[in-house]
Amino acid sequence: METPKKVLVSRQFPEIGISLLEQAGFELTLWSKDRPMHPSELIDFALKHQALLCTLSERITKEFLKRCRHLEIISQFAVGYDNIDVAEATRLKIPIGFTPDVMSEATADIAFGLMIATARKMFFLHKTILKGEWGYFKPRANLGMELRGKTLGVFGLGRIGMKMARRCKDAYGMAVIYHNRQPNPAAEKFLNASWVSFEELLTRSDVVSVHSVLSPETCGLFNGETFQRMKPTAIFINTARGAIHNEPDLIEALSSQQIWGAGLDVTNPEPMAKDNPLLSMENVCVLPHVGSGTMEARNDMSRLAAENIIEFYKTGNLPHVVNPSVLEKEGQTKCRHQIFEG
Repeated sequence: METPKKVLVSRQFPEIGISLLEQAGFELTLWSKDRPMHPSELIDFALKHQALLCTLSERITKEFLKRCRHLEIISQFAVGYDNIDVAEATRLKIPIGFTPDVMSEATADIAFGLMIATARKMFFLHKTILKGEWGYFKPRANLGMELRGKTLGVFGLGRIGMKMARRCKDAYGMAVIYHNRQPNPAAEKFLNASWVSFEELLTRSDVVSVHSVLSPETCGLFNGETFQRMKPTAIFINTARGAIHNEPDLIEALSSQQIWGAGLDVTNPEPMAKDNPLLSMENVCVLPHVGSGTMEARNDMSRLAAENIIEFYKTGNLPHVVNPSVLEKEGQTKCRHQIFEG
C-alpha cells in the first residue's frame, strides 16, 4: 500500500488483531473509551477512514451506510451480523467480514453450562448464600431435576448446535432431536439425531436449545403460543439472539409454570434492566451475552477480523464474508468462507 489505509477500530480489541493490522502497515484509530460509540460519533469517525472494524454494539444502519458509502470494507468482530443492514451494504458494494467457527466451542460450553445451572437452580441458590440464607438441610427444598436420559431439542443444528448436542449426548445420554429448514443427514449420522417438525420439537423436548440466526422468520418465534405447547417440565435455553424469544411471554410462561426454567445468554433488550423479573426467579439463569467470552475465542476472533481487512487489501479476497456477491468478478466469487446457517 503506497498510502496507508485508515482503519477505524470501534472498541478495545485483543492485541493480536491490532498488532497484525499495524504490522501490515495500516493507520489505526483506536476507540479507547469503555462505552460503545454513539451513532453520531461512529459516523463522524468513519467519514475519515476507509475500513471499519466493529462489534455487534455498533448499529450499521442504512443511514450510517448512506453517510459512509465511501467505506471499502466492514469487518465484524462476531459471527452474527444482525446489527448491520446487509442489503444496503450489498447495494453499495461494501463487503462485510465476520469471524465464524472460532467461537463455536465457547458458545456451546455456555449453552451446556446454562442447561445444568438452570436444572439445578445454581444461580438462585448462590444468591441465597450471598444473602446469608444458607439455612438448614430441608429434604423437600431447593430441588432441581436430573438431565440423564432426557430429550434435547435443538433449534438450529449448525456448528454450535451440533457441539451442544454432542455434549448433552456424551454427558447425559440425552436423545437428540432437531429442527432446521432442511434435514442435515451428516449431523443425524454423527449424533444419531432425528429431524422433527417445529411442533414436535416443542412437544417432545425436555430441553429446547436455540442456536439459529436471527431473521424475520425467527424473530419472536418463541412466544406465548409456543411456550404453551412445551412441556411444563421443559427448560428453555437461548444463546443465539435475544429477539428470537418474546421476553414478556417468557416471563409469563415461567411465572405461570407453563415451562419449568430458562437459561439465557441473550436478552431483548441488552443490557437487561436490573429490575427485570427474570433476575429474581429461582428457575432462571441469565448471563450478559458472553458466549464467546474465552481468551482463546476472543483472540481468534480478533485475528480473523484483522485478517479479513489485510487479505482484502492485499488480494481483493475476503476470507470470511457475509455478502459474497460484492466480490464476484466475471462470475467468480473470491471468498473462501461464505456465511453458513444451520
